[in-house]
Amino acid sequence: MRPRHRLVVFDAADVAAESAFWADLLEGEVVVPPWSDGQRWHSVHVDGEPVVGVQLAPDHVPPTWPDPEVRQQVHLDLEVDDPRAAEAEVLAKGARLLLAADDLDAPAGFRAYADPAGHPFCLTWGEQA
Repeated sequence: MRPRHRLVVFDAADVAAESAFWADLLEGEVVVPPWSDGQRWHSVHVDGEPVVGVQLAPDHVPPTWPDPEVRQQVHLDLEVDDPRAAEAEVLAKGARLLLAADDLDAPAGFRAYADPAGHPFCLTWGEQA
Protein backbone atom coordinates (compact mmCIF):
# COMPACT_ATOMS: atom_id res chain seq x y z
CA MET A 1 0.00 0.00 0.00
CA ARG A 2 1.28 3.48 -0.89
CA PRO A 3 -1.02 6.21 0.39
CA ARG A 4 -1.20 9.49 -1.53
CA HIS A 5 -0.63 11.52 1.64
CA ARG A 6 0.79 10.72 5.05
CA LEU A 7 -0.33 12.95 7.89
CA VAL A 8 0.43 13.27 11.53
CA VAL A 9 -2.93 14.09 13.12
CA PHE A 10 -3.09 15.92 16.43
CA ASP A 11 -6.08 15.90 18.76
CA ALA A 12 -6.83 19.32 20.21
CA ALA A 13 -9.57 21.06 22.15
CA ASP A 14 -8.92 24.24 20.09
CA VAL A 15 -8.59 23.19 16.45
CA ALA A 16 -8.01 26.73 15.18
CA ALA A 17 -5.15 27.51 17.61
CA GLU A 18 -3.43 24.18 17.01
CA SER A 19 -3.63 24.33 13.21
CA ALA A 20 -2.54 27.99 13.16
CA PHE A 21 0.53 27.11 15.25
CA TRP A 22 1.64 24.35 12.89
CA ALA A 23 0.87 26.38 9.76
CA ASP A 24 2.94 29.27 11.08
CA LEU A 25 5.82 27.06 12.21
CA LEU A 26 5.96 25.02 8.98
CA GLU A 27 5.33 28.07 6.78
CA GLY A 28 2.17 26.55 5.39
CA GLU A 29 -1.52 27.34 5.33
CA VAL A 30 -4.57 26.10 7.21
CA VAL A 31 -7.12 24.38 4.98
CA VAL A 32 -10.66 23.66 6.15
CA PRO A 33 -12.17 20.93 3.98
CA PRO A 34 -15.72 21.44 2.67
CA TRP A 35 -17.05 18.56 4.79
CA SER A 36 -15.84 20.18 8.05
CA ASP A 37 -17.75 22.90 9.85
CA GLY A 38 -14.41 24.57 10.58
CA GLN A 39 -14.52 23.36 14.18
CA ARG A 40 -13.96 19.60 13.76
CA TRP A 41 -11.00 19.32 11.39
CA HIS A 42 -8.28 21.41 9.77
CA SER A 43 -5.29 20.35 7.76
CA VAL A 44 -2.03 22.20 7.29
CA HIS A 45 -0.65 22.26 3.77
CA VAL A 46 2.95 23.05 2.85
CA ASP A 47 3.70 23.65 -0.81
CA GLY A 48 0.14 22.56 -1.60
CA GLU A 49 0.45 19.19 0.14
CA PRO A 50 -1.20 18.21 3.43
CA VAL A 51 1.39 17.49 6.13
CA VAL A 52 -0.45 17.83 9.46
CA GLY A 53 -4.06 17.25 10.45
CA VAL A 54 -5.85 18.59 13.52
CA GLN A 55 -9.06 17.04 14.79
CA LEU A 56 -11.39 18.18 17.53
CA ALA A 57 -11.02 16.35 20.82
CA PRO A 58 -12.98 18.38 23.39
CA ASP A 59 -11.71 16.25 26.28
CA HIS A 60 -8.08 16.19 25.14
CA VAL A 61 -5.63 15.77 28.01
CA PRO A 62 -2.21 17.21 27.11
CA PRO A 63 0.80 14.98 27.68
CA THR A 64 2.89 15.74 30.75
CA TRP A 65 6.14 14.42 29.26
CA PRO A 66 8.77 13.90 30.54
CA ASP A 67 6.57 13.15 33.58
CA PRO A 68 5.04 9.74 32.77
CA GLU A 69 1.63 10.61 34.30
CA VAL A 70 0.21 11.24 30.79
CA ARG A 71 2.46 9.74 28.12
CA GLN A 72 3.67 11.81 25.17
CA GLN A 73 1.39 9.98 22.65
CA VAL A 74 3.24 11.20 19.53
CA HIS A 75 5.99 13.65 18.66
CA LEU A 76 7.75 15.16 15.67
CA ASP A 77 11.47 15.63 15.21
CA LEU A 78 12.31 18.72 13.16
CA GLU A 79 15.95 18.82 12.02
CA VAL A 80 17.27 22.39 11.83
CA ASP A 81 20.49 24.06 10.75
CA ASP A 82 20.48 26.87 13.34
CA PRO A 83 19.15 25.60 16.69
CA ARG A 84 19.38 28.98 18.41
CA ALA A 85 17.29 30.73 15.73
CA ALA A 86 14.87 27.79 15.53
CA GLU A 87 14.31 27.83 19.30
CA ALA A 88 13.63 31.56 19.26
CA GLU A 89 11.13 31.07 16.44
CA VAL A 90 9.17 28.20 18.01
CA LEU A 91 8.98 30.01 21.37
CA ALA A 92 7.81 33.23 19.67
CA LYS A 93 5.08 31.29 17.87
CA GLY A 94 3.64 29.80 21.05
CA ALA A 95 5.66 26.71 21.90
CA ARG A 96 7.08 26.15 25.36
CA LEU A 97 10.34 24.47 26.28
CA LEU A 98 9.94 21.07 27.94
CA LEU A 99 13.51 19.82 28.08
CA ALA A 100 16.74 21.69 27.34
CA ALA A 101 18.60 18.42 26.77
CA ASP A 102 21.57 19.88 24.94
CA ASP A 103 23.35 23.22 24.72
CA LEU A 104 22.29 25.15 21.62
CA ASP A 105 25.97 25.62 20.72
CA ALA A 106 26.74 21.89 20.81
CA PRO A 107 27.66 20.40 17.42
CA ALA A 108 24.71 17.97 17.70
CA GLY A 109 21.74 17.65 19.98
CA PHE A 110 18.06 18.10 20.61
CA ARG A 111 15.61 20.04 22.72
CA ALA A 112 11.99 19.15 23.41
CA TYR A 113 9.08 21.61 23.23
CA ALA A 114 5.29 21.51 23.45
CA ASP A 115 2.90 23.04 20.93
CA PRO A 116 -0.12 25.06 22.18
CA ALA A 117 -2.15 21.88 22.83
CA GLY A 118 0.75 20.32 24.76
CA HIS A 119 2.01 17.87 22.09
CA PRO A 120 5.76 17.36 22.36
CA PHE A 121 8.10 17.95 19.44
CA CYS A 122 11.87 18.17 19.19
CA LEU A 123 14.31 20.37 17.38
CA THR A 124 17.38 18.34 16.42
CA TRP A 125 20.64 19.43 14.85
CA GLY A 126 24.00 18.05 13.76
CA GLU A 127 24.81 14.40 13.28
CA GLN A 128 22.26 12.35 15.20
CA ALA A 129 23.74 8.86 15.65
